[in-house]
Amino acid sequence: MSESRTASSGWGELRAQLREWRAAVDRTLPPWWSRALAGLVILVGIVLLFFFSVDSGFMNATIIAIAYAVMSLGLNIVVGFAGLLDLGYVAFYALGAYSVGWFGSDFFFKAHIHLGVSPVASTLPGIHLNFLLILVAAALICALAGMLIGLPTLRLRGDYIAIVTLAFGEIIGVVAVNGQSVHVGGGMTLTAGNLGISAVDSPYLPGVGLFNELNLRPWYWLILGVLLIVLFVNLRLRDSRLGRAWIALREDEVAAVSMGIPSVRTKLMAYSMGAAFGGMSGAFFGTYFTVVNADQFQFGFSIFILAMVIIGGLGSIWGAVAGGLLLGYINYYLIPDVLNSLPSKFGLNFQLTEIEFGIYGFLLVIMMILRPQGLIPERRRRLELTAQVASTDTELGEPTAVHTTGVDA
Repeated sequence: MSESRTASSGWGELRAQLREWRAAVDRTLPPWWSRALAGLVILVGIVLLFFFSVDSGFMNATIIAIAYAVMSLGLNIVVGFAGLLDLGYVAFYALGAYSVGWFGSDFFFKAHIHLGVSPVASTLPGIHLNFLLILVAAALICALAGMLIGLPTLRLRGDYIAIVTLAFGEIIGVVAVNGQSVHVGGGMTLTAGNLGISAVDSPYLPGVGLFNELNLRPWYWLILGVLLIVLFVNLRLRDSRLGRAWIALREDEVAAVSMGIPSVRTKLMAYSMGAAFGGMSGAFFGTYFTVVNADQFQFGFSIFILAMVIIGGLGSIWGAVAGGLLLGYINYYLIPDVLNSLPSKFGLNFQLTEIEFGIYGFLLVIMMILRPQGLIPERRRRLELTAQVASTDTELGEPTAVHTTGVDA
């Protein structure tokens, strides 16, 4: 019994010493040092990958994981900054993907519009725009859609927002399937239903040429550039007046409104900005997979992106990047290529790809138990949880580090 008490006391002292060491580091270094270090490690790891020879499967997973990180950053603005639970984020992914299907293929075959595309694409029927133009168009279309959806939605609060956004996400899936019955003139339809819009143009950039599946490095640099742009915008938004207004509404909406912050308009800005980044990622996925299919836009995908934000750390920019990269690698490399046949080695008749959403749910539960603040927590949330732990330790009689100002009470 005494040994158990001794071990418990030793563990409490170790935790107190670790907290004291972290507090000393925080007092010595600038307040942004931990976020900067985490971001630097992530970016260096991503960039260094280019200088090593890796198999195409791993490079493919890296490209998709970075695109997921872009989408995770978009949802983090809505959920992490503004505190709005969005369960229909797949809608903006779908609109972005259809943007590249509409403006970068022969789907609207009776139109003949070509701008900044390869010599081959310039001879094809349909609308063929340069991918960078489509990327901007997808962001604008999704931002506008976010405003239209948000106007009636963001006047609600709490769980009601989650229910309504879930409904919009499901509506987009139904429209994607049945859009082949919606005629837009000249025998052309809005979508191709389950058949999908295929033969989507690959990007064509000056000095690089036409992207192809045999050399994935141009794709890698393209999506990395998109990630850096979205990262920069996120960092500037978080420290701006608008970003502080989002956080104020998240923490206490009544107090924020009483201080003069326009609630609906501020939330609408968050929803539109998050939608724009989701559309950019969707446009990239559309051209990377060369097909836009209604089956891609299921409710489970919204939960998948939400899991990235939660695992990375709600409100944390670098946490959103880390969560997107982690689940991207797990989904496209670790489970299908490395661990898929693991159950068969134990005599079990199934593959891990059949229960992948169960795996993500298990990861979420583990994170909520062991590290509820996420992999790279937002500084405010980390301090709040640290204070709660310190309070609990004090109630249990465990030693807690107390920092004084050098003046006796």
